[in-house]
Amino acid sequence: MAMDDTLKSFMDKFKMPDFSNMDWKGSTDGLRNSFYRASRSVERDLPDLAELSNLVVDGADGPLKARLYVPLAAGIAPAPAIIFFHGGGFVLGDLDTHDVICRRLAASSRCRVLSVDYRLAPENAFPAAHRDALAAWEWAADRNNILGFDPDRIAVAGDSAGGNLSAFIAQETARTGALMPAFQLLLYPLVQFVDIRAKRMSFQEGGFFISPNLFDYFRDSYVEKETDRMDKRVSPLFAPDEDFAGLAPAHMVLCGWDPLKDEGKAYASKLAAHGVPVTIKEHPGMVHGFMNMTAVSTAARKAIEDAGLVVGRALGARE
Repeated sequence: MAMDDTLKSFMDKFKMPDFSNMDWKGSTDGLRNSFYRASRSVERDLPDLAELSNLVVDGADGPLKARLYVPLAAGIAPAPAIIFFHGGGFVLGDLDTHDVICRRLAASSRCRVLSVDYRLAPENAFPAAHRDALAAWEWAADRNNILGFDPDRIAVAGDSAGGNLSAFIAQETARTGALMPAFQLLLYPLVQFVDIRAKRMSFQEGGFFISPNLFDYFRDSYVEKETDRMDKRVSPLFAPDEDFAGLAPAHMVLCGWDPLKDEGKAYASKLAAHGVPVTIKEHPGMVHGFMNMTAVSTAARKAIEDAGLVVGRALGARE
């Protein structure tokens, strides 16, 4: 299927930095600014919320910023909730770049959403983001009564690198016997940090900030040691078979124009092979990161709404 015309026109306006001639600081700052500008937008039809609170949660080595979204239809606490981790290759993104996604996800799912701003590379290399994500999950689980969360109905969710962190939390809590997520919402997740060069897609073909050269840049910025690329924390696709047994049910959103699509399908197949209930929704004309493009794409808005309905029903927040 052809790429969505609206998204293609939008992406054609962006040019990637020349990584061969830029120091890492200049490259990273430029990317972060571009990602922020492209992801932030004023949308007049954003859903109203009952509450929006900026919080501080525990990270692995210090406090982290977080934001709590309570939709109008959240219901009386304790109620279903979603812990959300933003994407951006472990180098880009923050609470604001994914604010619209979280607002729309909270409204459509009728669940409280806690968005966590973990530490980024290259300033903080692997496993900093993974340690922060797990610490934030544990912080929220320990304070479910304060946050209004039902501890038996907390999902983990994220897009791209945030999907990686979500899959990691699902596996890690199962390995350690900690409180496990009740559901996984994985939005075009990155589930292996080894290579995507076989796809040979250009920036415009591969999607929003996920060309092969940029993938290498993200990987090398976060995973400094080549021997760590197969680590099951950052490449959950390659975790041993026993780490898949008993995981929470999952819903995966994949894109037709995304070099990560095949590995997403492989991860879903591995979950299903180990008895984990899993569903897939593929958007053939969409590109990686398309949920950040709600300002120009009604299809992106609908996709977030649909994903929210799935997780809301799974957690009992919706019929």
